[in-house]
Amino acid sequence: MSAGPSDHTFDFAPDDRGGVTVLRDGHPQSHVDLADPELLVFEYVAQLAIGIDLLAPGPISATHIGGAGLTLARYIQHTRPGSTQIVLEPDVALTDAVRRELPLPRGHRIRIRPQDGATGLSTLHDDAADTLVLDAYDAGRVPADLLSPTAIAHYARVLKPGGLALLNLADEPDRRHLARALATILVAFPHAVVLATAEVMKGRRFGNYVVFASGSPIELDEVRRRLPRLAAPTAARSAAALRGTAKPFTDADVQPSPAPPDPGTWRVR
Repeated sequence: MSAGPSDHTFDFAPDDRGGVTVLRDGHPQSHVDLADPELLVFEYVAQLAIGIDLLAPGPISATHIGGAGLTLARYIQHTRPGSTQIVLEPDVALTDAVRRELPLPRGHRIRIRPQDGATGLSTLHDDAADTLVLDAYDAGRVPADLLSPTAIAHYARVLKPGGLALLNLADEPDRRHLARALATILVAFPHAVVLATAEVMKGRRFGNYVVFASGSPIELDEVRRRLPRLAAPTAARSAAALRGTAKPFTDADVQPSPAPPDPGTWRVR
């Protein structure tokens, strides 16, 4: 099923798990299972969900930069009913297609704003969210304006005291870009840990790195205790260890994350 009119095509491909993969121009964006919102097929989404589960029980307020199929927003709605959520997603056609083909549950409190992350951040109130999720890609790369010191300062501003930022980043095996991104994050958030599948953490291939960052301590042992529930073997390390001696980005020299070997396999913004 394709949606239009638009500069892009959107398809919704059912699979044998009972869910649907959302595709934009033939490229996978999200996996959604309306019957089981806790089924998180994409490895990095399952890692982001561990961060959500670290928060205190009950409804939360969440801000998402990047929406696509709204997989994590649906997870929060399902596991924490009554949560209030704001999603910044500039692709209106994609949002319309997802709403039509994969309707949100009744009683949800998910508001989708047709804004890119950098623009929408400036409109968000201080101390408004328990968690802020960055999962936005443009042609397979995390945009530079979402990794700048200015953007990361906004993440800290929007979060409540003790809130948790969850960032889906990506890098080459040498992790040079990730190291500078972590150095920048650590300026605003003194506590951070990094999750990745074992082969990515060992530097064997290009891949996703999910960062948990906060102004309050994050128990690395508690994060590691939750990793066995994930389908793929996953490791967690302190951000300070992975940063090494890298210098933070500045607003003048910040770069998008490196292009993946196969852009067709990566989320777009």
